Amino acid sequence: MTLPLPVLSGLPLEWLVRVPSREDVPGVVALLRAQRQALGMSGAVDGQAVEAALIGRGSWTRRQLVAFDPQGTLAAWVCVHDRAAGRTNVEFAVHPTAPAPDAIGDSVRDVVASALLRWVDRVAQDVIGERGLTRTRLDATAYALDDRAQLWLTRAGYRLARTWSQMTRPVESTETDAAELALQPGVRVRTVGLHPDGMPVADDLRTVHHLLEESFVDHFNSYRESLAEFLQRQREGPGHTWEHWWLAEVLLDDEWQPGGALIGSVLPEDADGFEGSYVEYLGVDQRARGRGVARALLATIIADAAARGRDRVGLEVDAQSPTRADALYAAMGWRTDYETQSWHRDLELQ
Repeated sequence: MTLPLPVLSGLPLEWLVRVPSREDVPGVVALLRAQRQALGMSGAVDGQAVEAALIGRGSWTRRQLVAFDPQGTLAAWVCVHDRAAGRTNVEFAVHPTAPAPDAIGDSVRDVVASALLRWVDRVAQDVIGERGLTRTRLDATAYALDDRAQLWLTRAGYRLARTWSQMTRPVESTETDAAELALQPGVRVRTVGLHPDGMPVADDLRTVHHLLEESFVDHFNSYRESLAEFLQRQREGPGHTWEHWWLAEVLLDDEWQPGGALIGSVLPEDADGFEGSYVEYLGVDQRARGRGVARALLATIIADAAARGRDRVGLEVDAQSPTRADALYAAMGWRTDYETQSWHRDLELQ
């Protein structure tokens, strides 16, 4: 059966649009690489993550389009991610070498970006209706250096909500004992329990989910997410592994109780051929704060990376967090590579 071509109104003449397929993965990777390089950033793009989002498990909760310029180059991509009830993430990119301004003063890039963001509104309306809700929060991502994307989002009614530091810490092969050295009395760290077939113990998964839900309740843009949705999101990425789920336990009232959790993932090989580790989530229960739990969990993923021959650990941190988590990361050797921004727009069902 041949599916009808998707509609993306407002594109320049002779531009074509379709739902992405496997053959479009290299084109989207090249687009994202060009976008980063035009901003003076590294051209490193995780091709496995792109593939997972476009056609893998990550595509199941995403609606996407790719657009081609008259020369047949994949020159734009847009993604609407039904992340959770009332939360819809938005990603988009337009090739930085699209032609200069036309007769009406707007560049081809401006026209394409406007068309993409109007399409986002239409698709998000479908998401709201399918969820049985009355509204959703659109959460779009932009690089802090990308003034043009920020202009497009402003014109589309979004507002700047937060800035995030993307940080990396180098890992030395001698740091395999980092976890043991960081432990304070009354704190211990372990991986989630695994069954003989490699699947995780359900009670531990529920504990991790509960810890993260409660530890982020006082953080920016916090919202509740069901266990099922949470687990589905974690498994979407190609770097997911249950071996990188850690639980910290603290001695409270003479009993070992859950005090914090860290979910990590595997970063693909860099230019030197080394994999890395990434901190997807790190949360500490309020009762356990001030006990060195976060430091112990971070030291654990550092030690694990060293033992596996990896050369770095990456993470994202709220640059405006009142908890000053970025100060802990800096003290432990993390440095900011670049910054991204969250732009929000609350969309009502029409």
